[in-house]
Order: sequence, then structure tokens, then C-alpha cells
Amino acid sequence: MYVLPNNNVTAVIHEFSLLGFSYSQEIEVLLFVLFSVIYILTLLGNSAIICAVWWNQQLHTPMYTLLANFSFLEICYISSSVPNMLLNFLSKTKTISYNGCILRFYIFLSLCATELFFLALMALDRYVAICHPLHYSTIMTGKVCGTLVSACWVGGFLWLVTPAILISQVPFCGSNVIDHYLCDLGAMLAISCLPVPKTTLTCSIFSAVITFITLFYILVSYTLVLRAVVQVPKGSGRKKAFSTCASHLIVVSLFYGSVMVMYVSPGAANQPGMQKFLTMLYSIATPLLNPLIYSLRNKEMKVVLRKVMCKV
Repeated sequence: MYVLPNNNVTAVIHEFSLLGFSYSQEIEVLLFVLFSVIYILTLLGNSAIICAVWWNQQLHTPMYTLLANFSFLEICYISSSVPNMLLNFLSKTKTISYNGCILRFYIFLSLCATELFFLALMALDRYVAICHPLHYSTIMTGKVCGTLVSACWVGGFLWLVTPAILISQVPFCGSNVIDHYLCDLGAMLAISCLPVPKTTLTCSIFSAVITFITLFYILVSYTLVLRAVVQVPKGSGRKKAFSTCASHLIVVSLFYGSVMVMYVSPGAANQPGMQKFLTMLYSIATPLLNPLIYSLRNKEMKVVLRKVMCKV
């Protein structure tokens, strides 16, 4: 709860109202069905990858361990926003407590930061596997892999502590209606009753640093990978490596492009409709597509998944 003292009145914000998509009830029911299907498919696709890696001893390697952890992250990521959005489709009030909104803001963006770290880690794994294949097993050991995965989770949640604290100190004294389907940075700053340039700048700096550092690392890693692949004689291995890199870079482009517009420069996406669209791109579309791009196109993974489905 934020309390703003004034000469004559004290404004108290106990809760926010998430405006969502503001369509007619019939359209919101259709959206409820659509996003429910997307959510279920995302859970099934990522859960299938986790089960396949867990049950098959042949997949107990660093690359597939990273894929399983990444799939678990995607489940957490989409679950931090979509279930509440689905409830709001069927709700008339669409309210959320002040503390609950700040907490959801922190969790959602922390998972976003964790995903940035994971994408960089997966680029590192591909770099070592392709550029240093003879040393891959000694560099990417199980212990090293576990340490790096833990660092991604811890780093992602520690990185957003300062922005979350700053957002909790933003004065909200007028409208409590957030024109979004979740408690997002730009939408919350838009209803601040006073300009908060320092908070906006600090949040942008935190977002820019993690975004550009991880993106730079990914681009450098894949540049070295592609250079190494070009030097390999033509064959199926070369084609597979190119396909893998292209798929990964598609996800990186989709995720990083929308994240940079939203958080590195929140004012660049000042239209509520654009904010919602961009948020859906990196928080709903990518968790849905990632199982297809990262894992289900992998022949070894598809064989194992078929066996898992037969057992089920």
C-alpha cells in the first residue's frame, strides 16, 4: 500500500485494477479459450521435454540438462502471468492487491531476467560443443552445468531486487487502473501521480545492462560457432549445425527484440495496445515455441518423446 501525504488529503492505494483487453464479454470468453489452449499446449510441450530428459539415461548430458531446466523455466514464466489473465477474463472486478501487484511484478521480471541468462548459457554450451568438441566433456561437466544453472536462477532474481524496491516507492494517488493484463513496468509508471524520472532511468539502466551484455555474449558465441561451422566440410553435420544456430537465433531475435522495446526504453512502447502485444510475444509466444525450436526438432529428442508417449 502506498500512502501519499498532501496538505488536504491522503491518498491510499490498497489495490489495482487490471484493465486487460477491454473487449466485450463474448470476445473475452473466446480469448479465454484461446489462451487456455495456448497455456495447456505450453505446459504439455515443456513437461514432455522434462520427462524425456528425466526418464532417459542417454539424455543425461549437459545439453539436455540445460534444455530440461529451460523448459521448467518456461513453465514458471508463462505461469506467472497467464493463469491470472485467464481469471480476469471471467472476472468483473479484475482487481489485485497493491502488495500482490508489486510481488507479481518482481517475479515476472525476475523470470524474464533468468531467461536472458539461460539463453546466454545455452549459447555458451553450443560454443563449447562446436568449437571445442574434444574438450566438451571436461569443460561442461555435470557439476559445472549445475553451478551455471543455479547462477542463472539466483542472478535473475537478485537483478530485479532494486527495480522492485523502486517501483514500490512510486506514488500512486489517482487512478488505480493499470491498462495491461499484468503488473508491468511501463503500465505502472503510466499511472504514477508524479514524474519519477530517476526510477524510470534506473529501471531502464538495469534492463539495458542485462539485455545488452547477454545479447552481446550470444552474438559473439554464435559468430564463433558459425565461423567454425563454415570451416567444416559440407555434409549433414554442417547442415544440422546451421539449422540449430538459425533456430536459436530466431528465438533470440523474437525475445530480445520485444524485451528491448518494452524495458530498455519503456517510453518507446507508450501505447497500451503495443505494450500488451509485445508482452505476449516474449512471455507467451516464446514459451510456446521454444519446445518446437530447441528440442522437438532434435531427432534424438523426438525418438525419446515417442517412447515416453507410448509408455503414457
